[in-house]
Amino acid sequence: MSNIIIALPKLEDAKYISSVLSRYGMKTDCICDRASTALKYANQMENGVLICSRRLLDMHYSKLLEYLPEYFDMLLLTSKTEVSDYPSDVKTISLPIKTADLVNTIDKMLASQARCIKKRKMQPRKRTEQEQHYIEEAKRMLMERNHMTEREAFRYLQKASMNSETNMVETAQKLLMLSKDE
Repeated sequence: MSNIIIALPKLEDAKYISSVLSRYGMKTDCICDRASTALKYANQMENGVLICSRRLLDMHYSKLLEYLPEYFDMLLLTSKTEVSDYPSDVKTISLPIKTADLVNTIDKMLASQARCIKKRKMQPRKRTEQEQHYIEEAKRMLMERNHMTEREAFRYLQKASMNSETNMVETAQKLLMLSKDE
């Protein structure tokens, strides 16, 4: 689920944008007038969109962008003359805001994030050397004690981890601990 944070110097403007978004089924998680507050909430969330202006009460957008978590995108509300002055990783909407532009832009940003999250979850995480060592040791122990081939030992670990609903590293660690107790 994506989150929306609105940080504008005038809270009434932020509340208005939040009410517009809620009419289109988009929930705002935080409304604030300071970058520090926006960052506090953003760091507690996995991902989302930060809607803000060029300058907040305590920080310029460029500094805010530096501190923003990796999986948060920024939507900057700016004047028509300044739209092209911003980096490519910052989406912009010119003032005055058209409701359709705002809703469509945020919808596209959230959809893009959802695709990235799905892609990130589908990629297998690389094991550390220590984690790989546990698996190799557990396979070696299974091969010696149960006279299994390496492939059979790997499949045994894989099946045991699926049955116990733990990952292979945890299963290998448990198996190694059990063998030490014997």
